[in-house]
Amino acid sequence: MAPHKLCMIPGPIEFHEDVLAAMGTPATSHVDPNFIPVFGESIEMVRKVVLSEKAQPFIVSGSGTLGWDMMVNLIEAGDEVLVINTGYFGDHFAECLEVYGAKITHLRAPVGGRPSNDEIKQAVAGKKYKMVTVTHVDTSTGVLSDIKSVAEIVKANSPETLVVVDGVCSVGSEEIRFDEWNLDVVITGSQKGLGVPPGLSIVIASPHAIEVFKSRKTPVPSYYSNWNKWIPIMNAYESRKPAYFATPAVQLIYALHSSLKRITSQPMENVFDKHRQVASNFRKTVQDLGFKLLAHTEEGAANGMTAIWLPEGITIPQVVPSLATKGVQIAGGLHKDCAPKYIRIGHMGISVMEDERGHIQKVIESFKQTFTELGYIKA
Repeated sequence: MAPHKLCMIPGPIEFHEDVLAAMGTPATSHVDPNFIPVFGESIEMVRKVVLSEKAQPFIVSGSGTLGWDMMVNLIEAGDEVLVINTGYFGDHFAECLEVYGAKITHLRAPVGGRPSNDEIKQAVAGKKYKMVTVTHVDTSTGVLSDIKSVAEIVKANSPETLVVVDGVCSVGSEEIRFDEWNLDVVITGSQKGLGVPPGLSIVIASPHAIEVFKSRKTPVPSYYSNWNKWIPIMNAYESRKPAYFATPAVQLIYALHSSLKRITSQPMENVFDKHRQVASNFRKTVQDLGFKLLAHTEEGAANGMTAIWLPEGITIPQVVPSLATKGVQIAGGLHKDCAPKYIRIGHMGISVMEDERGHIQKVIESFKQTFTELGYIKA
């Protein structure tokens, strides 16, 4: 790969050479006999990444945000939705659902925190919800939600309530056991833990979610997001047959196929464990240098990214451009209450799984150098 500035934001991430080569696939028809099995196998490998045998994946051209919009298939006007909110993306998921008539209740936590299990129990006991949403990793704060516990609490109180996980910043880097944990929907995009350029919206739906969709009382108020259009397409390609509703992003699907083959070539437990190990070591290194994290607890800290408070008197315009001159791109803050006060660094995909690339070490060395130059770390 040609020398370039490392993209170490919380997505898009660094892409493997094979993925970039797949993006260069010559112009190919979406019903070409060579492409049909690539799409079909990609659908099957998505299941493997979230450890599901029976879920229905959707792979559709669009950003991860399109996955929120696809919840129009499950929501009808007036439905009650509980949003377990840990930052910017909980706010905006709720905003999306409100467009389709959902009545939103937020369960919030302070910046860097997550609602406790007792608070979740109280919330679901107090009202009947059609859907409970939770952002697995809120990219604005680096907070990791305990989706296993959320699903257990929700389903114990109301088995029919849909548990919907925004996994845009978690699929491929955090442990997700879709079937075992009784999840109903996981939403993600191609550009983070899955290691593919932006442009694919990926949604995984449980049989229960599909039944809720099929039994809705009103028409789906969307054309492009409508599962009535997409389920036959996904079923056809998985059966190795061509089908057409809207033209798929052929080259992106070739790239996704390449990345998924690499990810699923080993047990997903290995992928989860490696991300945990690298993230834990990274957090310890940062904290040993005197920095504080947004995430309040170790168990509530994401394994694919870290959000770090800036020291008093140091600003994002001093830090981000300095790291960029050293060949490392990181991100500023995003949460509306404190965006200028912290930075965010991604550690996902090949940067974590392939030590020989030296990406994490380069980030740490550049980080130390920048804050030494700024006078925070003593030389």
